[in-house]
This record gives sequence, structure tokens and C-alpha cells, in this order.
Amino acid sequence: MENGAAPTAQPVIVAIDGPSGTGKSSTSKAVAAQLGLSYLDTGAQYRAITWWMVSNGIDLEDPTAIAAVAGKPEIVSGTDPANPTITVDGTDVAGPIRTQEVTSKVSAVSAVPEVRTLITELQRSIAAGAEHGIVVEGRDIGTTVLPDADLKIFLTASPEARAARRSGELKGVDVHATREALIKRDAADSSRKTSPLAKAGDAVEVDTTELTLAQVIECVVTLVEEKRAGK
Repeated sequence: MENGAAPTAQPVIVAIDGPSGTGKSSTSKAVAAQLGLSYLDTGAQYRAITWWMVSNGIDLEDPTAIAAVAGKPEIVSGTDPANPTITVDGTDVAGPIRTQEVTSKVSAVSAVPEVRTLITELQRSIAAGAEHGIVVEGRDIGTTVLPDADLKIFLTASPEARAARRSGELKGVDVHATREALIKRDAADSSRKTSPLAKAGDAVEVDTTELTLAQVIECVVTLVEEKRAGK
């Protein structure tokens, strides 16, 4: 097991979806670490391919151009929740993919069907290879990538709470501008034709607006444990 945790009682695949700023990443990593599961940040994979496109001068306003080269970069995701890694063609891009330039362009790249098909296949392969189970976070995991996941959770929060959290992570960023950017990203992700951001019909919705991170983690851990117990 990559994270060195004790083997779980029963392998379980957990899909955690939701928009930016709801606490998906922090919650998913903590739950995976606590329960001895692998962890996959699918958003990092879309950021990684976007970073590659930007670095190689691909016209991101041309979906055909994006589709034509989507299969070129080799993206590898480490699934240890204590140290999740992401590389493109062997280069560590954990830092570069978090720049504002990549953030502002990832929706355009991730909306291209050929990109989603390739990344979805990669995500399914990683989940299938997780011996003790895995927590997979993203925007279309429960609806498209892993529709048969053992447990699906959809995290939500008010735009104001999400903007405050995100601007806190990105030091010096105006909270109002962050709120507008999040709303714009939500609209783009929810309206794309291929695998839009959406709550699966059988997902458990958790509103994190008034909850601390510790409370959200405790809630999700309880849901996973109840699923394992067959409740």
C-alpha cells in the first residue's frame, strides 16, 4: 500500500464530486489516509494536460487542435494521499499546474470530448488497480467515470464560502474576483456537452458551507464506514 496504512477491511471505491472550493481535495486526501485507501485527484490530470497544451503552444480556442494532440503527453498520477504526485512525460508538474494561467484555461481543454475520453480511461484504469480501494475526486466521477462506485458523495457550499476558502489558499487574491471566477467556472463545467459537472442521482449531498474541514472529513468517513458495514 503506497500510503503505508493498514489494509482496509473491504475494498471500496468512493467517488467525491463537486465544484471548486467545497473542500474536495482536503477531504478526499484525509479520508483516504484515515481509511487506508488510495487517492486520485482527477482535476490535476486535466490541469496537467492543459499545462502541456499551453507549454506546447496549442491554440486552446480550437477544439480540433486540442483533440489532435490530446494523446501525446504521458500523464502519471501517484495515489498516495500523503504525497499525491503528478507528472507529464516524466516532469513533475505539481506546482506549474496550479498557476492562474492553467486555472483559467483548464475548462476549455477539459470540455473537448477526445480529452475527456482519454483522461476517463486513465482514471478508470487507476481505480481498477487500487488493491485496497480508492477515493477519487472530481466533477464527473459518480456520473461518468465510475458510475458503479460503492459510494458517491457530492460536496456543495455557497459561492461566498467557496470564494473565501479559495482566496485564502491563493494568497493576495481578491475574494470578490475569486467568487466571480468560480461562478464562471461552474457555468462552463455544468454546461459542457461531454460529462458536465452534475450530482449523480444516488449521490449523498454534503453542504460544507457551515462545516469545518474536520467535520466534513468525519461526515465522509462515517458514510464510508456505513457503506462497508452494509447500512
